[in-house]
Amino acid sequence: ILEKNKIDISIVENVYPRIDELNIEPTRKAIQRVFEDHIIKAPGMDKIREMVTGHIIPTPGAVMNCAKLLREGIGDLLTIDVGGATTDVHSVTPGSEEINKLLISPEPEAKRTVEGDLGIFINACNIIKAIGKEKIEEELAMEPGEVLEFVSAIPRDEKEKNISEYLSQKAAGIGVDRHAGEIKYLYGPSGRITIATGKDLSNIKWIIGTGGALTKLEKGREVLKGLFEKNKSTKLLPKKDSKVLIDKDYIMAPLGVLSMTNPEGAFKLMVKSLDLDIDNL
Repeated sequence: ILEKNKIDISIVENVYPRIDELNIEPTRKAIQRVFEDHIIKAPGMDKIREMVTGHIIPTPGAVMNCAKLLREGIGDLLTIDVGGATTDVHSVTPGSEEINKLLISPEPEAKRTVEGDLGIFINACNIIKAIGKEKIEEELAMEPGEVLEFVSAIPRDEKEKNISEYLSQKAAGIGVDRHAGEIKYLYGPSGRITIATGKDLSNIKWIIGTGGALTKLEKGREVLKGLFEKNKSTKLLPKKDSKVLIDKDYIMAPLGVLSMTNPEGAFKLMVKSLDLDIDNL
């Protein structure tokens, strides 16, 4: 039926072959192939395809490639990409053994969530709604509508920079909160049972900031450091001693593409952008 109607299909391995086992990489690769085949139909992309001899990868996928490469060299990590339109969160970690014993369903080692409603410029109003009027007035001594007046794609004065930093931290916090799993308690005839659902980030060693906001704002590192200092919730978040790094050259996405053909070169450039002394980790 599919061949008769000239519908292309890709056959991949089962993403859930057995209970408690995920196998998502073959499907990810198939989706990427389909993306590359069809992206040239977008306006202007046919010219890009003629110019580019390698792969064309969407930014979140490229950042994930780089995150997986980095994890091999420096350990479990969380990447937060705050932009004007979206906030993307990538984690590469198997989680802790303690939490894995409590999980009721498997999670991929490499997980990405793209929050299309959390951008500090185009979607700033969504972040403000999520924060709430009372909290904004308490923390900024401003009305929500007044905050929007100082939202700028390229903040120039101190007021605009402060607002961008504030919105960046809130977007990152909400994005990570949605990405992370949680400890839950169930009650039954035998008493209370502890379970875990979602992605466990408690073993994260490195928190990496990338994207236009975190790499260009002067206090990008401080924005991320403040996220987990007071974590007392049941969310499975990174511990407060996790180290924060900033992709100062803003090259994580391009290096994700480079990693497909030259992983060693991509790793060296990424370590340099993070100001990381790989010999003294």
